Amino acid sequence: MRRFATEMKAGGTLAGIEFGDPIKPFAAVWIHATGFNAMTYQSLLAPLGLRQRVAALDMRGHGRSTMPAKPGRMKSWHRYRDDVIEWLEKEAPNGVVLSGHSMGGAVALLVAGKRPDLVKGLVLADPVIKPRSYYFWKHVCPPVSWIVNRNMMAKNAKKRRAEFPAFREALESYSGRGAFTTWREPFLADYLLDGIDRVDHNSVESDEQVWRLTCDPKWEAATFAAQRNRPWHALKKVRKHKIPIVVLRPNRDSIISPKVRAKIILMNQALMMRGIRGTTHFLPMEAPYEVRDALSAFIARLVERFTLEEDSDVSRSLSNRRRRA
Repeated sequence: MRRFATEMKAGGTLAGIEFGDPIKPFAAVWIHATGFNAMTYQSLLAPLGLRQRVAALDMRGHGRSTMPAKPGRMKSWHRYRDDVIEWLEKEAPNGVVLSGHSMGGAVALLVAGKRPDLVKGLVLADPVIKPRSYYFWKHVCPPVSWIVNRNMMAKNAKKRRAEFPAFREALESYSGRGAFTTWREPFLADYLLDGIDRVDHNSVESDEQVWRLTCDPKWEAATFAAQRNRPWHALKKVRKHKIPIVVLRPNRDSIISPKVRAKIILMNQALMMRGIRGTTHFLPMEAPYEVRDALSAFIARLVERFTLEEDSDVSRSLSNRRRRA
């Protein structure tokens, strides 16, 4: 695993991690969920580096990225979309398989909608796609939308504890609780590697330490609330440009409602909507092999140009079954 930091027009850097041969062009890029970071998903992505070059990005205000992140200016995820486009233009101008989880999945979709030339395929893990009416009111009359659809995720994010006296205390406070209850190892520890940072100026051995979330709760809350997005327009563009797309949807607590699911399928019948049994919205942390298999298949067909007949079987150690790569 290697770290990188790319200078951006807005000032500061967009950070990330990468796997694979640095001489090769990037084959796939991953975008994290709100409040998380690229490192969170390293155990999912690392094996893909044995065959191709793969990256994961820290969105502004998250992880190790240093780009300006002012909550009062965050109105939509188009800001994240444009950051990803700028990075792809610099680092992967020939296009990649773009993938992501939750907010990251939605941002990947928005990127494909605006710059289809930069996206060879989409692998989206429970992307945030709400009913069309939700976005209509967000654009036409935001105050009314705020009253009718109060964002509890944003409200709860503001209340998050931002500081800890030790790394271990942060780990213990999250382990087996709330959203982290169903996570496999080592996802929580990986999240905290770049999810908190020591900010005191005491000596390394000092017992007086201060560890702070790298994603400020106010910025996280602003991201949850910034829903003036256009995912349905992006879906039309994806269909028009025939960009292959697979959506991985959990069978419990999915952001994509059954009605939205049906409309997405009717809108793009070439799209693959896969239900992942035994998972929640945090399916990459609960069923990482399912996500990796989907990414592996798209890399094989869209980057390595393998045909379906050329796909080879792979062993999956946690299930003792053989699945398609």
